[in-house]
Amino acid sequence: MTIATLTTTQDTACSSQLGATPPSLKHMPIAARQPAEVVREYGPFGAASTVHGVTHDGQRVWAATGEQLVGFDAASGATTHTLDVVCDAGTAFDGTHLYQIAESRIDKIDPATGKVLATIPAPGGGNDSGLTWAEGSLWVGQYRDRKIHQIDPATGAIRRTIESNRFVTGVTWVEGELWHGTWEGEESTLRHIDPASGAVLKQLDMPAGVGVSGLESDGAGLFYAGGGSSGKVRAVRRPQASRA
Repeated sequence: MTIATLTTTQDTACSSQLGATPPSLKHMPIAARQPAEVVREYGPFGAASTVHGVTHDGQRVWAATGEQLVGFDAASGATTHTLDVVCDAGTAFDGTHLYQIAESRIDKIDPATGKVLATIPAPGGGNDSGLTWAEGSLWVGQYRDRKIHQIDPATGAIRRTIESNRFVTGVTWVEGELWHGTWEGEESTLRHIDPASGAVLKQLDMPAGVGVSGLESDGAGLFYAGGGSSGKVRAVRRPQASRA
């Protein structure tokens, strides 16, 4: 699932095809809603016109641009690594390896060489979006299905599923908090949700027209959000209250 290539018209069409919001989530209250604070933009990256997945390996940010994973320094913005791999949706890092959604599969990749070490089926069979690593599992966003799956990184088996009431793009965990990106029409948000119920605990509204195609935390005070067809990655400040 290539979120970055969707246009506003396509998003609207997909929304109407999906039907009504699930009844259990239709009236989900939002406890705290505020504008997202975008503190920096990176890219576009060379000839790449899109950014799909995003991850952070503790030293650099990685952006999936379709045919190349681009690693860049967050302080300088300089590109430091490029890996020639298929990368058309979410990206994750487990502390040693990169994981990349590529069409209907998830590849486990050596970040030094770009070699694919193992492959598992993606739960959406090509309709997958965000990807992150936490608690020994991969967490995979299902864009049109409005779901997040926790899956076994060795087999791809689904361990549990969390429902959202918005299209799910990027997914990330930070300090025990589950966040995901949304993108519908001209609106994108970053949402902190309860992993048990899917209830929205906090929402950051991105500027109008700014899409979120991938999401990852740096483990501290920033989120990195893929910008779809803008070809950019944006650093968004994580709210102080969330870190209390």
